[in-house]
Amino acid sequence: MSDLDPTRAALAAHLREHSVKTGDFVLKSGKRSSWFIDSKQTVCRPEAMVLVAEALLELIPDDATAIGGLTMGADPVAFVTGGIAATKGRNLKIFSVRKEVKDHGAGGRIAGALEPGDRVVITEDTVSRGTSLLEAARAVEEFGAKVVLLTAIVDRGGSAERLAAAEGWAFRAVLSAPDLGFDYEGGAEA
Repeated sequence: MSDLDPTRAALAAHLREHSVKTGDFVLKSGKRSSWFIDSKQTVCRPEAMVLVAEALLELIPDDATAIGGLTMGADPVAFVTGGIAATKGRNLKIFSVRKEVKDHGAGGRIAGALEPGDRVVITEDTVSRGTSLLEAARAVEEFGAKVVLLTAIVDRGGSAERLAAAEGWAFRAVLSAPDLGFDYEGGAEA
């Protein structure tokens, strides 16, 4: 494991206790893995919410005006980070990107407080390849906002940074698989 600041170390410990499972798992990609992480078991627990937000706020550029991503993985991360940011005098609008275009009401894929011209952080709870991040980023840019960073609480696969860079976006994760005591699995799932 790498050297972690106290917030990230506490977050990693919480993830290992509540979110990481070992055994035999079939991932979204169909590949098998000896470990699985359900980050929502950490992100949605009150004792970890502040850790998640504070660690993520360390990565978010000062000029960012909104945070969100593809529903469902991004939702708890974005909501808790936006709420904690507000208590620190930092206003980040929060939004979700729907998986499909809504055909009634205002329509579209964006739900929430995103506006054209916003400087956006796309987030996710856990990524391996980063495809959900890229899908959300494309939808946000089609909407008229500017993506300034892709981020995740855990980078499980180690390929998201490369895929983001190929699209012209920066990627930073709060924690990596090695921070949790595992090897990268080469982009095995979302």
